[in-house]
Amino acid sequence: MNWQPLFDQLADSGLDAWADQLATNSADWLTGHGDYPRWRQALDSLPEIADAKGLFNEDALTIAGNCTNSKLLRQALQGLMPWRKGPFRFADIDIDSEWRSNLKWRRVLPHLTSLEGRRILDIGCGNGYYAWRMLSHRPELVLGIEPSVLFNLQFWAVQHYLQQDGIHVLPLRVEDLPRHSEWFHTVFSMGVLYHRRSPIDHLYQLKEQLTVGGELCLETLVISGEAGQVLMPRERYARMRNVWFIPSAPELIRWVQRCGFVDVRLVDENVTTVDEQRTTEWMQFESLAAALNPENLGETIEGLPAPRRAVIMATKP
Repeated sequence: MNWQPLFDQLADSGLDAWADQLATNSADWLTGHGDYPRWRQALDSLPEIADAKGLFNEDALTIAGNCTNSKLLRQALQGLMPWRKGPFRFADIDIDSEWRSNLKWRRVLPHLTSLEGRRILDIGCGNGYYAWRMLSHRPELVLGIEPSVLFNLQFWAVQHYLQQDGIHVLPLRVEDLPRHSEWFHTVFSMGVLYHRRSPIDHLYQLKEQLTVGGELCLETLVISGEAGQVLMPRERYARMRNVWFIPSAPELIRWVQRCGFVDVRLVDENVTTVDEQRTTEWMQFESLAAALNPENLGETIEGLPAPRRAVIMATKP
């Protein structure tokens, strides 16, 4: 796992203090997790895929090529379960992830400014599915940050075969980013805001990372309603403990505007379905269906509005 090319690029771009900090801390990034040895063994057991080639513009992020030991390939990838974002295809092995993330990408992509030549930050990127999809648009750099050790290793399972320059995932939190870097042309925050105790602080953190004229893509949970309406779950929401604030879409727009963004617009709003998020062979734990009221799928099991998600686009002036 070689992060040095990224550190060098950051240093050459004036972020040398941050690059030095990352280089110092990187030795202990992944190894402290108790399951790291098991996950690393799975990663190290990946067999060869001859003539591996990445196909980034298909629904399933695809590593095309010939693997002569499909059984070993499947076992290694199963050792990195659960796969929550995807789908992926490794040679002849299809990974049907919990989230059909390709559906969200279809909703987001038409509203993005061209990603060509841009430096992109994807916060809470998971295993990097969206970051890989961005590569077909020829960005200068895609950097994902994701604190989960397992999801980082899933990213490295793909990178093991493709060895792509210009894409990186680091096991960091948003608090680990440098203050006021103003270095990225596009920042994605998808599925993160409702996990933040202070959503306004998070929006300012996103703004700090953008260049002047940079573009924010914000995707998060919302409720139906007018400006001024916000749901704060008493304890859990859809069985999740770490959900803090779910605004209406008009209120979310107000938040983004209040943080100083301009050209703020709602480009998509839809109800999450059990066809998009579900239990699969590759993610065998309970999923959305278990979080909904079986007698009223418009409610969570706590009696709250079922998950609805919105995509907001905005610009840093």
